[in-house]
Amino acid sequence: MIGGIFPVFNKEISSTSTFKSKPAGVKCMGFDLRPFRWTQVMIFAIDEINNDSALLPNISLGYRILDSCASPTNTLRAALTLTSISAKTSPCPPAISALIAESGSTQSLAVAGALGPFQVPIVSYFSTCACLSDKTKYPTFFRTIPSDYFQAKALATLVKRFGWQWIGAIQSDNEYGRNGIQAFTEEVKKHGVCVAFVGTILRTHTIDKILEIVEMIKQSSVKVILAFVPEGDFYPLMKEVVKQNITGIQWIASEAWITAARPSTPEMYRAFGGALGFVVKKMAIPKLKPFLTHISPYTDLNAAFVKDFWEIMMGCRPVSTEEHTGTEAAHEVCTGNETLMNSQDVFFNVTQLRVSYNVYKAVYAIAHALHQLVFCQPVDGKIVSPCLNVSEIKPKEVTAHLRHVNFMNQFGDEVFFDINGDPPASYDIINWQLRDEQVQHVTVGQFVSAAKSTYKLSIKDEDIVWRTGKMVPISVCSEVCPVGTRKAQIKGKPTCCFDCIPCADGTIANATDAADCTACPREYWSNERKDECFPKTIEFLAYNEPMGIALTLVSLLGATLSLATMIVFICYRETPVIKASNSELSCFLLFSLFLCFLCPLTFIGRPTVWTCMLRHTAFGVTFALCISCVLGKTIVVVTAFKATFPGKKLAEKFGPAQQRIIVCSCTLIQVVICVLWLKLKPPFPDMVLRYSNKKIVLECNTGSEAAFYAVLGYIGILAVICLVLAFLARKLPDNFNEAKFITFSMLIFCAVWVTFIPAYVSSPGKFTVAVEIFAILSSAFGLLISIFAPKCYIILIQPEKNTKKHVMGKL
Repeated sequence: MIGGIFPVFNKEISSTSTFKSKPAGVKCMGFDLRPFRWTQVMIFAIDEINNDSALLPNISLGYRILDSCASPTNTLRAALTLTSISAKTSPCPPAISALIAESGSTQSLAVAGALGPFQVPIVSYFSTCACLSDKTKYPTFFRTIPSDYFQAKALATLVKRFGWQWIGAIQSDNEYGRNGIQAFTEEVKKHGVCVAFVGTILRTHTIDKILEIVEMIKQSSVKVILAFVPEGDFYPLMKEVVKQNITGIQWIASEAWITAARPSTPEMYRAFGGALGFVVKKMAIPKLKPFLTHISPYTDLNAAFVKDFWEIMMGCRPVSTEEHTGTEAAHEVCTGNETLMNSQDVFFNVTQLRVSYNVYKAVYAIAHALHQLVFCQPVDGKIVSPCLNVSEIKPKEVTAHLRHVNFMNQFGDEVFFDINGDPPASYDIINWQLRDEQVQHVTVGQFVSAAKSTYKLSIKDEDIVWRTGKMVPISVCSEVCPVGTRKAQIKGKPTCCFDCIPCADGTIANATDAADCTACPREYWSNERKDECFPKTIEFLAYNEPMGIALTLVSLLGATLSLATMIVFICYRETPVIKASNSELSCFLLFSLFLCFLCPLTFIGRPTVWTCMLRHTAFGVTFALCISCVLGKTIVVVTAFKATFPGKKLAEKFGPAQQRIIVCSCTLIQVVICVLWLKLKPPFPDMVLRYSNKKIVLECNTGSEAAFYAVLGYIGILAVICLVLAFLARKLPDNFNEAKFITFSMLIFCAVWVTFIPAYVSSPGKFTVAVEIFAILSSAFGLLISIFAPKCYIILIQPEKNTKKHVMGKL
């Protein structure tokens, strides 16, 4: 005996008990042709098995089918009724060997929880809640429809496939809806999809609650809504949506209503046309149609639900029916000549069976388990003898054999259950399309499980009819951020709602919808659109730019003047003016000035390792040589004119040899400083980015700031000594007072280098180099002009003053 529970009537008529009399029996309303066909498929499959000589030979299967009214309470009542039949009502112990139930997950949870401890096997044909896969709670539950775990993955994959990121959800107020939406939400979050709202409905809800859901839909900006609801719970909301003319929504359906006949009408199509949903694999059972067309209340007057079915199909009550029991309104009595043989009702279409096929497979799975239990071997077509008496069959043993059922049915489908009691996942993707004023459920794709827990989604995009036409609907909370911008989360809203913020300078986003902007490499900067990095401008003081050309020309001019002055001094070395100014030190000084003027040329051009080491050390040594020569001249002037007898003892102590020693020793100290600098922390070429975001300044890093300022400091010490000594000799004879010129030149030198330091520190980029060059040239020109211009003027312009008498002047 196999039990069956189906929601033939879809709503229970509630009644209030007064507790003064015995409560009336359960009454239901709303006869549903779809579940009725499921009952007939179960009966048809059992008849096939009983006529099969290979499957359960010489054993006849019986059945008992009860109505659940789509209520968990009535489902549990029916299950307990079926499992507790006494021997008086049934000669087949036990009461039932297995139970085929139920369509709703909520009802199945009630039955599986109650019968599980008694090891009664339950095979569901339409309960998809993933919670039923928990074998610790429901050890005897099996099903021939894939779990919502797979359907949630399929729905999430579909949403991702079409780029929908902002969707609404409607769930039924039971385990089926809540668990389905929860599993779906967890899956879509992995793809960055947000659920804007979740509405909850149930067939018993008042119109006010339905209107709240409708208002939620109208107020939301979503264009795609998933309805994870059984058809009976969803239908009242569908009618209200059509009534209020809410169009432009792309609906996604769970398997519970996408192929249901009741809502598949042209009227509903106005709001729900183009709906997409997943359903289990369809199958045609050709022999079923004759079976269905032979249903008649006159064949078996006690057949369950047939009288109500006849009233729906024929519009009249069977002749033998005394009172109306199920349909909503009474009809006239039939003539008795009515027939279903030529009916074109969709009820008799057996080419696209889905849930009905699941019922068919459930019956055969139980039959194969019973066959293995009774005959101790699988079905193979051979004549076998029982190894177990039918009366000894126990539900616990049937459950054990169901776990290992694995057979190929007559349609080529492999039927088996995994460790969770679930079948392999395979769905067709259904699209609602209107053809010849009829809603058609067109298959537009498939979703199947593959190896290693992977899944494959295949869709024929060109076959889909969308609610909005041929274009795929767009459903996003915020538009896609263009390149050059990043997404910024809006506080208090889901992650799919964001503002597009332009990338900061130096960062880019070269793809749309970027979560973050990417920083450009150090040598690059972002363009105006912030979608590409371009190389920064390389900046250094070059020879071909105006400033570089001007400084080069001034430098060469100074070197030329120094060289020309040296030539003049050499040519007129025997004249009194040249002799009086110490021609040897003057030539040394002019040579050092010549080098000082050439020194800026190492500061111009692209910095390299050699130019960086050369420019600072050459500058330090040449200026040390220059100031050493000036110091030597200053000492000679002071000693010469401070001696009581010029030319005698004191003057002899500072002869040419002593002068060379002073020059060389003072220069040597600077050389030692420079050598240590180059050895320990030499200058090197460096890229400086701090001056501007859009350019790289190439300059020479001093390596050691201490060494750099030590070089400058040493030159400053020599200059201060020269200034002090020259100041002491400022009142010497007016006609030839070289100390005055030296004092003036040192004042210029010191003024230039004192102002150089703040200007050097504050000047950006290549102007730092320009400031240093300017200081070198200014101080060099100050020395050249202050010391040598008066002498050259006398030698070349006023040669008559170039006499010993004039030179001695006031002595």
